[in-house]
Amino acid sequence: MSYSDGTRAVHAGLPEKPAVGDPFLAGPVFAAPFHLDPVSGPGETNYARTEHPTRGALESAIAELEGAPTLVFSSGQAAITALLLSVLRAGDTLALPADGYFTVRAFAEGTLRELGVASLPVPTSGPYPDFSGVRLVLLETPANPGLDVCDITAVSAAAHAAGALVAVDNTAATPLGQNPLALGADVVVASGTKALTGHSDVLLGYVSSGDGVLLDKVETWRRQTGAVPGAFDCWLAHRSIATLDLRLARQTENAAAVATLLAARPDVTGVRWPGLESDPSYAVARAQMRRIPGIVSFDLGSAERVARFLTAAELVFAATSFGGVHTTADRRAQFGDDTAPGFVRLSCGIEDPADLVADLTAALDRA
Repeated sequence: MSYSDGTRAVHAGLPEKPAVGDPFLAGPVFAAPFHLDPVSGPGETNYARTEHPTRGALESAIAELEGAPTLVFSSGQAAITALLLSVLRAGDTLALPADGYFTVRAFAEGTLRELGVASLPVPTSGPYPDFSGVRLVLLETPANPGLDVCDITAVSAAAHAAGALVAVDNTAATPLGQNPLALGADVVVASGTKALTGHSDVLLGYVSSGDGVLLDKVETWRRQTGAVPGAFDCWLAHRSIATLDLRLARQTENAAAVATLLAARPDVTGVRWPGLESDPSYAVARAQMRRIPGIVSFDLGSAERVARFLTAAELVFAATSFGGVHTTADRRAQFGDDTAPGFVRLSCGIEDPADLVADLTAALDRA
């Protein structure tokens, strides 16, 4: 039977026929080595770096939502670097978002370039070049932090025609916002630290793909480098996925209210939220995404005004990252992002929409 997103999130990774007396979600298994058969040796679980029951349950949950086998990592950055280093070799070219996550771009321009891998920066909204000679096309949609959206199906078709693989960073959207594999991508990579787990208490990343050969390469990289999340983090993440649909619904509702407020204020510029009809990415986002994430970006003109705004706000925490249950905001330039001094990325939490709008209005007035 085909279930809705909310139902799928609640039951993701749980056994179809639970044993009487078992908990709904078993607690984390705190073990590194496990008992071996003294004759045959290895069993299904041997050593926590190579396999672990709590981690396996989380991977099953994410796999159900993304639509393909999944490997989890100790952070989103660990996941994406594992993918890149598993696929790319000296002489290859990587096409990546010119406006995407800053640390990935820095990794490409630093480590990958030193290993002989060339980078081809491409704006998320295009125009896109001829992908001839490109080994991997990495998309991030919506892009972080500017929130541009690209047509995954169209770009994947063009990349495949040129012989390139396509990976999509699905961090902002989450698998309940869009399923890149169903839209033509070969691989999904994401930070589960953000909205997927949503409580600001876990570092997590993952790679999902229906390409078994590719995923085996990534799994070998993880096994040999040891970039695995701990048991408690995996359990916290799995527990949190059950409320993903509910959290996203409120965050999207809040983002719509906040974006409408900001767009109407003459003292705020550059408002971006793909759910606004006036947003440049609205048409693509509406066609491609099942829901728009709760992230809004805008410009307050100066670092000083951003500081006054965040100081005045009572419901907005000054913090980096996004997707949590508390509304947060950060001035991206202070973290090395190549954004304007007054650029703000605001991540809507699950507060009451009226309260959040009133608090933002008062804080902007005071700022």
